[in-house]
Amino acid sequence: MGAMPVTSDAQDHSTVEIVPGIRPVAPWRVVSVDALEGFRLKVRFVDGLEGLVHMKDLIRSNRAGVFASLRDPAVFAQVHLAMGAVTWPGGIDVAPDAMHDEIERHGEWTPAP
Repeated sequence: MGAMPVTSDAQDHSTVEIVPGIRPVAPWRVVSVDALEGFRLKVRFVDGLEGLVHMKDLIRSNRAGVFASLRDPAVFAQVHLAMGAVTWPGGIDVAPDAMHDEIERHGEWTPAP
């Protein structure tokens, strides 16, 4: 008896995704954010809620802390999403759950300085 021939067909042995992709389902997860003039943000949440976030008072406050770097409009414009949260370079972010609650009640949110 001779050796058995070995064959391979990559298509027959392709991997199957076992773990489904992570999909944000908490209603306060942000799915889109746009920087607007006047240090404002337009946000939309996974549940469809939309509203404005007024950051001016916070970032111009003498208690701005890490948010002081957002006083530069070019830095403020670098806003993006990270795991459903509004984020800027340097790890600066805002609490999406508090933002959602206030926008749900008032249509907008102004974080306290």
